[in-house]
Amino acid sequence: MIGIKTIKKLLPGSLKSRVRRYYYKAVKPVENFIKKSSHFLPDTLEVLSGKRDRLTPPTWRNFVGGGDFKIIGNEFFSYFVELGGLKSLEKVLEVGCGIGRMAVPLLGYLKKDLGGSYEGFDIVEQGIDWCREKITSRAPHFHFQCADIYNYGYNPLGKYPAEEYRFPYNNESFDFVFLTSVFTHMLPLAVENYFFEINRVLKPGGRCLITYFLLNRESIKSINAQSSTIDFKHKVDGYRIKDPDIPEAAVAYDENYIQGLYGKNDLQIIPPVHYGSWCGRENFLSYQDIIAAVKKHL
Repeated sequence: MIGIKTIKKLLPGSLKSRVRRYYYKAVKPVENFIKKSSHFLPDTLEVLSGKRDRLTPPTWRNFVGGGDFKIIGNEFFSYFVELGGLKSLEKVLEVGCGIGRMAVPLLGYLKKDLGGSYEGFDIVEQGIDWCREKITSRAPHFHFQCADIYNYGYNPLGKYPAEEYRFPYNNESFDFVFLTSVFTHMLPLAVENYFFEINRVLKPGGRCLITYFLLNRESIKSINAQSSTIDFKHKVDGYRIKDPDIPEAAVAYDENYIQGLYGKNDLQIIPPVHYGSWCGRENFLSYQDIIAAVKKHL
């Protein structure tokens, strides 16, 4: 069976652009309208009955993984403050903002009158639409952009490869940058480019917080013993994947490689590394591994 990656390679550039334009102008709006129409009544009843608040997306729209939307958002909010030193007056960038799970708990924390602000971008248009409708309408200092980046699962007709994408922000614009479960779905060249961009948009002294699946002696031992929640059995140079047919589905990186990227991009890791439960370890902070770092003053 021919996959969409192969089809994209076979199409000439001019035809590829025409297919993209047709999909986004004609097909996608119809798909979105049908989805919204079919779910309008049950979604409204959920909110009116108190089963779901207006800032929590319905299940059919939530594409950011399992777990309770609010609980996970509040969990990471505590990490931003306690591990990353986030302050109410700072300018924040979220790379891969999804459908606002991490942005919602920041609403009452980032103070516009003190200079606090939030920028987020993601490749899934429906998530950006939701965030603009539900979050920006309440908090104008929260902004969301859709990045037309190719991804096999989430944006198969995307225009830009992640390894060439430039974040749409000026140099040294942010005090704090965070990525949750983003590098767990990206391959090395894309990760290296994003590290460069994180360094570029961070102010000197600014911090970043990023989650991973890190390969080290303990996690590899658990994977080999089949104790891990994800079976990273397919080895590639410097990393492992769950599914060779869809490599970006889940990616685990050698910890030394990741730590080396921090050094190459003038980012100093704030010890300790906070290891997660994903591989079956008994002592952990969260599900994924977490690294906080600060940009050096040069």
